[in-house]
Amino acid sequence: MRARGLAAAAAFVVATLGGLLAAGPAHAVSCEGVEHDGNRYTVCTVRPARETLRTFLSSDQGSPWGQFSSLEAALQMQGLHLSFGMNAGMYHEDRAPVGYYVEDGEETMRVVPNAGPGNFGLLPNGILCIRKNRADVIETRAFLKDGPKCRYATQSGPMLVIDGALHPRFLPDSSSRYIRNGVGTSSDGKRAVFAISENAVTFHEFARLFRDELKLPQALFLDGNVSRLWAPAISRRDLGRTLGPIVGVVEKR
Repeated sequence: MRARGLAAAAAFVVATLGGLLAAGPAHAVSCEGVEHDGNRYTVCTVRPARETLRTFLSSDQGSPWGQFSSLEAALQMQGLHLSFGMNAGMYHEDRAPVGYYVEDGEETMRVVPNAGPGNFGLLPNGILCIRKNRADVIETRAFLKDGPKCRYATQSGPMLVIDGALHPRFLPDSSSRYIRNGVGTSSDGKRAVFAISENAVTFHEFARLFRDELKLPQALFLDGNVSRLWAPAISRRDLGRTLGPIVGVVEKR
């Protein structure tokens, strides 16, 4: 049963990716270690015009992928490869996304604009919007006012960097430290940079990585404590609790 399920799921993934992957040769995602203000990070750079960056949630049978390895197994059955993956935002117990989620143009969850409990509701929050040849982190209120149509998208929060400024609620002397992951984008949408901390960091420290070290004007927190990275090129295949939304790059093997 599991083999048939994976085969069906793989066929679905391949059908939605086929046109994109046929457009040109595969390119390896670049990942490297970075130190900033005494903290260590792994940083992976994706160039959406060259690499197939997209979101993943469930197979065509409705079961959440849950683990990078499950998605990779389905892809491998069709000669494809998950060259990069990261957990991509908060989710409910059933793995459904808390906020806006789009996969292959189909909206699964609407935009949530209101303040609320937890990190997601610490406004301003934001959306990672993936379109043809570009990816952008956009603050949620700006997205609702004049946002583009996303082929793939995930909402999370809080924003880390908004137009070059740190989130106004972040405290330099905060004692709240966790392993955290997030994404920042360049102003032209040609570069999406994903980062995960290798030691526990504050929001203020993590945001300054994107603004001061990576020089990115917009950055979005994806999650903390459950943060995970899949980067086989650097022998990184993180294990842990079952995931909700995933963002990743698919290549031909």
